[in-house]
Amino acid sequence: MNASHSDEHGHGDGPTKKAMILEAAHGLGKPRFTPAEIEQIRRQLIAQHGPSAKTSPEYIVSVLEDAGMRVVWSTHADEEGHYEEEFTDLLHFSTLAEAEMCLIRLDELLRKFSTENERGAMERVREVARLGRRRAEMIARNQKVDAHKREEKEEIARWFGIWLETPGAFFDWLEIRKQSQEFRAKFPNGIEGDE
Repeated sequence: MNASHSDEHGHGDGPTKKAMILEAAHGLGKPRFTPAEIEQIRRQLIAQHGPSAKTSPEYIVSVLEDAGMRVVWSTHADEEGHYEEEFTDLLHFSTLAEAEMCLIRLDELLRKFSTENERGAMERVREVARLGRRRAEMIARNQKVDAHKREEKEEIARWFGIWLETPGAFFDWLEIRKQSQEFRAKFPNGIEGDE
């Protein structure tokens, strides 16, 4: 699993792997690098420079970190890859009920990764939640969307925001929120009848 030190040098007169990695990273223009970007760099090296440019994700991470770039990563790259599919399917919330399920699943993942001390994976869960909040906010602001749907998305964006700030207290808050007069007035069908 460890990258060999020969990774640092290209073959012949070509650029070193380190230089190729940094060039690819600058080309992406990202403020930080998650496992998805690391994989993108890894594949780009092989596509542009052939099989001799093949290197491990860990080596790419070490090069980026040495260059002072921000990397959101876990030492268990294989595990993160395993969960990537689960992350991708999480953000389906056309109704309040689906949004609640989405947050339950995000919360379960956050707790699991917290127990395993997987900081990179925990940050990935939060990143997915931030993306969910942004999507909901975007729909809530779209005047072409039905007014009731916009209200729902505004509510959902609020849920994501509160979960991100206080995940431990969120579900207690949500139960109280669903009982509130304001919520019942806005969403008379509640969450269950929200098909």
